[in-house]
Order: sequence, then structure tokens, then C-alpha cells
Amino acid sequence: MVKKVRDTEDFLHHIYIHMNETNHFVIFSGLTMHEFVQCMKPLHHLVLLKHNYENCSFNIHTQLEFVMNEDIPTFTKEFMDKPTDLRWIDFKDERKLNLLTPQEQAELLYIGHKKEPVHSAFNKHLQNQFAYFSNEDGNMTKIYFREMNESLELVVNILNQVLRDKERGNSFWRRKQKERYPELTMDQLISRKTLLKEGVLLSLFKVEKSKTAYDLEFRFLPESIYPDEIWDELSTIMKQEADETLRF
Repeated sequence: MVKKVRDTEDFLHHIYIHMNETNHFVIFSGLTMHEFVQCMKPLHHLVLLKHNYENCSFNIHTQLEFVMNEDIPTFTKEFMDKPTDLRWIDFKDERKLNLLTPQEQAELLYIGHKKEPVHSAFNKHLQNQFAYFSNEDGNMTKIYFREMNESLELVVNILNQVLRDKERGNSFWRRKQKERYPELTMDQLISRKTLLKEGVLLSLFKVEKSKTAYDLEFRFLPESIYPDEIWDELSTIMKQEADETLRF
């Protein structure tokens, strides 16, 4: 029996992830700022290294603009449907910005320009957990994670949210909605971390003739396709047999 080839429209979600544990960063394609903020733990404040956001605060000591934690939802909404070259680092306390030495301030400017640190992406005064860099087209994002497993938590949360939205939509006309849905776990993704270090496209699909099962397909990109070109070449990529499939 010939296996049915799935169309790109059959999939619920795609996200590319390439982990670099040595340097504590991950390259994503198919990730938005809104998804990051919604699916990660609450952020404190953001010091802006490159942006075009107007309603921000200003720190006199560093001469840098920043976003207070209560303004992050508004800041995020600004860029939901407007891809932009956005670069920021989170921090816990504005008073700590005033402790940054000239050398540390210079290193902030460097990482903001080069998207890579002089020494480390994590500052002892700022106590940041992330350094976030998206490109102007919004098709590739580089994020430094202090705790690398948080990058996996991010992906798990995004895919589970897509799945929940799908299930809730399907159960809209039912008298009683499902109380429990299938769920991708951290352990399932951690066990496949080796694949993620190679760089793979993850594609979520609801299994046909099943009310409860989903497939997460892993595909390595052909050498001719770069992460920021995925969406132009998606139909070609999806004709490739999945390198691994996780059913849950």
C-alpha cells in the first residue's frame, strides 16, 4: 500500500531549531516574539539594543532605552504582525543598569551589533536569562539561554499550545469539552536533543482516524537550504521522508 504524502497544509505547525550548547544559543525559524513571551516564564525588564519601539523608558547611565515589565505585553503586541530587526536583553532591576562599567556597556553595544558576545551573553549585574535577536524579515531568531533546557521548554510549550487550540476548536460544538488533551513532554524532546543539535524542522500533525494521537516529525534540512529560506522551500522540504517521528 502506497503511503499517502501529506501536504504542507495538513500540518498544524512547523518550527526549526538548531541548538548550540557550547555557546548557549539556539537558532530558530518560525518563532515569533509573541510566542516567546507567551510560552516562556514571565520576563522582568528588557534593555533594547536595536528596535523601532517608541514608548520605551530611558536609562541615563547607559544611554539605552528599555521596557518595563508591565509594558512588555504592549511592546510584544507592537510586533505581533510586523516583523522587525529586534534585539534585547532581559534584566531584573533598573538600578543594576547603573552599575554597568564602561567595559560592560561596550560589550552590550557589541552583542547588539554582532549578535554574539565578547565573552558571555550573561551579565552578573543584569542577571539576564536571555539575549534575543530576530532579523528584519522575522524568519530567523537567535536566542542565548542561560539554561539551555529552557529552549526545549519553549518549543514544548509552543507545540502544546497549538495542540490545545486545535482540540478546543474541534470540541466547540460538543456538549462537554475534553478535559485532557495529548501532550508533548520535556522528556520526549530531551531524549532527542542530539537531533536538535544537528538542526531540524519539527512539524506537528494530527494522526488521521485517531481522536487522541499526534505525530511530531523531525526533518534535517537539505544542505542547499538555510534556516531563513525554509518557508520559501517548505513544499520541497516536506516531500522529504521524516528522519524521525514521535507519536504522543
